[in-house]
Amino acid sequence: MAEVEWNRLTATELRELAAEGATVLVPIGSTEQHGPHLPTGVDDFLAKEVCTRAAVKARRKAVVAPSVWCGLAEHHMAFGGTFTLSLATLHALLRDICRSILRTGFQTIVIVNGHGGNVTALNALATELTVELQTRIGVTSYFTIGDRTVRETLEAQETLMHACEGETSMMLAAHPDLVRIEELDKAVGPRISLPAGSAEPVYFPVSFEEISAVGVAGDARKATAAKGEKLLAGCAQALADWLDATR
Repeated sequence: MAEVEWNRLTATELRELAAEGATVLVPIGSTEQHGPHLPTGVDDFLAKEVCTRAAVKARRKAVVAPSVWCGLAEHHMAFGGTFTLSLATLHALLRDICRSILRTGFQTIVIVNGHGGNVTALNALATELTVELQTRIGVTSYFTIGDRTVRETLEAQETLMHACEGETSMMLAAHPDLVRIEELDKAVGPRISLPAGSAEPVYFPVSFEEISAVGVAGDARKATAAKGEKLLAGCAQALADWLDATR
């Protein structure tokens, strides 16, 4: 199996992959509270997991850049254990990461998001970065490109929420040693929708502590490793299929 992780390749190998027209996937997540049962790195871990699986599955060559482990997470700060960036810092960070990728010789970049709080900002920043860098910068969230698998797999909810059935299942599949099984009974909260999908007529930012006292949205008690493997495989396949179908 060919190596796909940027940090495990040499500079020469990366230049060769760039010359061959490989796509670079840039996973971005967040480091934030995920209830009593999951580690703070969930969004970072899962975005990278899907990207790595997709790069291995795809017929078209792809490289997975080092993950961006910090995003926009102000709404989780009240719980502690959380890092958050300003919008200007996130923009500057992604600009410099993408610029470095382009200077190696790559021409196609797709930012693959794993954190709901990043969605709206990344869509806007992709436009800014495309203009600044004179190269099309694509953006998706793994749970958006893999939406069909998410809807077909989950039982207690139709979409990913937070520290929920979906995220907990994927962590049980990919990083079972990091799931605090003894805390699962406490890991249940109200249903939510992402800001980008909200039906509210006016958007106001809300701290997550106002939504859930335990930092969970959805029901993690329904999580299983089998569901997690299906979610990861399905989202990765959807991303790989997109890579193979795109010139």
